[in-house]
Amino acid sequence: MKTLKYITLFAAISTSLLFVQCKDDDDNVIIQETCTDGIMNGEETGVDCGGPDCEPCGLVLDFSGTYVQEDQMGRPGINTVFGTDGFKDAFNVTVPSQMQAAFQEKFETKLLGLNPGYTSNALGLDAPTFTTVLSNDVLWLAQSGITTYFNGTEILTGRALSDDVIDVSLLLIFGGPMGDENPGLTSDGVPTNDVAFSSSFPYLAGPF
Repeated sequence: MKTLKYITLFAAISTSLLFVQCKDDDDNVIIQETCTDGIMNGEETGVDCGGPDCEPCGLVLDFSGTYVQEDQMGRPGINTVFGTDGFKDAFNVTVPSQMQAAFQEKFETKLLGLNPGYTSNALGLDAPTFTTVLSNDVLWLAQSGITTYFNGTEILTGRALSDDVIDVSLLLIFGGPMGDENPGLTSDGVPTNDVAFSSSFPYLAGPF
């Protein structure tokens, strides 16, 4: 009889990635159990644990504990720009349904502090309307049509990997109604990735 204990490092990493915005206070993600030929937890499994099909034995996910939200990132960079006046952490732990009431006025104050001459932007949104959209930090996704953060016509219908979301945000904050105001402030000067996106899932570029 062979007894194997699986130290499931990769399973723990995979599970933690699924809950990137959460924290389990007891940090117990995996229960490691002993798997003996054909028997697991005292019950017959029909699996020969000395063979290639034994691998599932002992892999038990533990979802008990208390989970709390630690981060919020519907649209990249929003909290980085607007949450700098002492409420960044509060914003991160607020659920989207409560964000507008809690943060819209703070966002508007920050917007007008960044751009005192703000009237409207390339989307035609005045300061209260624009900050209402921004303070509800979720990434909208159209069920049909083009997926784009902003391509000059479609707006916030999702996010393609190649979308320059920082430039779009700067344009909407500083560019004015026609997008031609404050040209030195409407781009971060980084036009593309250093590394090409992958052609297979998950499509993200590799480390550089």
